[in-house]
Amino acid sequence: MKILLFGAQGQVGWELQRSLAPLGELVAPGRAGTELCGDFHDVAGLVETVQAVRPQVIVNAAAYTAVDRAESEPEVARLINATAPGALAQAAQAVGAWFIHYSTDYVFDGSGEQAWNENDHTAPINVYGHTKLNGEQLVRGAGAQHLILRTSWVYGARGRNFAKTMLRLAAERSGLEVVDDQVGAPTGADLLADLTALALRSLLRGDGRPGLYHVAASGETTWNAYARFVIAHAQRSGAVLNAGVEDVKPIPTSVFPTQARRPHNSRLDTSSFRRAFCLTLPRWELGVARMLDEILGQQP
Repeated sequence: MKILLFGAQGQVGWELQRSLAPLGELVAPGRAGTELCGDFHDVAGLVETVQAVRPQVIVNAAAYTAVDRAESEPEVARLINATAPGALAQAAQAVGAWFIHYSTDYVFDGSGEQAWNENDHTAPINVYGHTKLNGEQLVRGAGAQHLILRTSWVYGARGRNFAKTMLRLAAERSGLEVVDDQVGAPTGADLLADLTALALRSLLRGDGRPGLYHVAASGETTWNAYARFVIAHAQRSGAVLNAGVEDVKPIPTSVFPTQARRPHNSRLDTSSFRRAFCLTLPRWELGVARMLDEILGQQP
């Protein structure tokens, strides 16, 4: 079986190279040794890649994720998050391939305090959210067998992430201000990749159901509590920081304005995914602690 993976150099794509490898021959455009088009600015080239490889599964981990910059370049965000995935889903349908795609809690307006389920009304409040919702719609309308996973607050040990930023700032400053009125569940790229592979294996065996699902680590936190967890864990691990847990001041989102509005409620109800694939989702603290142990172990 051939699996065609787009976005292999991103946080989720990097982990997918590991998790998908046992399921079949992995083809990743843009990786060393391949001459296939993986450029999401070249939609025709992407389609040609699908036609050349003729995979049984296409996994799209590529995305435009610069939430604030999307406000000033919506056409580029729409091309990468909607137009290109839609064309790939159509190409998947043409060759009879499964299409796996990722979306976001930003398709909702972030109101209320209840976890969002898959049937709740979507109402994005920024350009990024609109383009990701449009991408979902194009993928679902293409007719290919598909799996769309909406997730939230994704991080990975590789590359930049919130935890690394907090550790750097806590080392440089005696106090931090972090928003305390946005709620969600930090979800590891490694967890998301493993869940993708497990769900895909079930689907290929005829178990589970294709469609749209919410996937995130269990539990919930705020960005402020997340920062305090990171600093506390680092200090227990021997890291020397200027700012401690007690020095992380809670502030409202209104004090930290950004170009794009952020949803206050990013909770996702994952019960449908857990039932469909008979999986348990670990608490967010476990994944973050594991990631911190990895990155702290890399520091001198």
